[in-house]
Amino acid sequence: MQSNLVLSSLMVAVLVILLPLLFHLTKYLGTHSDNKRKNEPFEGGIRATHKDANDRFNVKFFLVGIIFLIFDVEVLFMFPWALNLRELGMFGVIEMFVFIGLLIGGLVYVYKSKVLKWI
Repeated sequence: MQSNLVLSSLMVAVLVILLPLLFHLTKYLGTHSDNKRKNEPFEGGIRATHKDANDRFNVKFFLVGIIFLIFDVEVLFMFPWALNLRELGMFGVIEMFVFIGLLIGGLVYVYKSKVLKWI
């Protein structure tokens, strides 16, 4: 127990020292190319035609984001399941198949409601 604490503390200390050092090294050793396009924020391929931040986005962008979050959260449930598959046994396998079936049902619903048709 004590050795795990020492190793963890040592790893955190090395990271605290190493990360700022690496950031500064890349800043000083890297190539610098300053131009107008480099200083613009990346907006996912959409060129800003004006500078008003209060303009509304199309609701389709929000739908894609929400659908991504819903179907991405499944990994949070599937990863611990995969790690504990032996302890869960057949009940865990059946439970995960039900969960995956619900996800597939949601995906079929999204497809049939044509939410992503504009992409």
